[in-house]
Amino acid sequence: MTTRVLLVDDQALLRGTFQMLIDSCEDLEVVGEAADGAEAVKLTRLHRPDVVVMDVRMPGTDGLAATETICSDP
Repeated sequence: MTTRVLLVDDQALLRGTFQMLIDSCEDLEVVGEAADGAEAVKLTRLHRPDVVVMDVRMPGTDGLAATETICSDP
């Protein structure tokens, strides 16, 4: 079984680093990347990942607000 991961961070370099690490694992798959919390909510609803790796401090909708929205979705 493959675990589907969404990466959320406003720094592209950090997202890329996580992408490389996850890609090195056979049982993990990155299904999307978001640069802010609003995009994270949208991509979570679209891709339905098993795990969201979320930065807490981001401009716009921060990671805490995005996590609250994602967790309250049915």
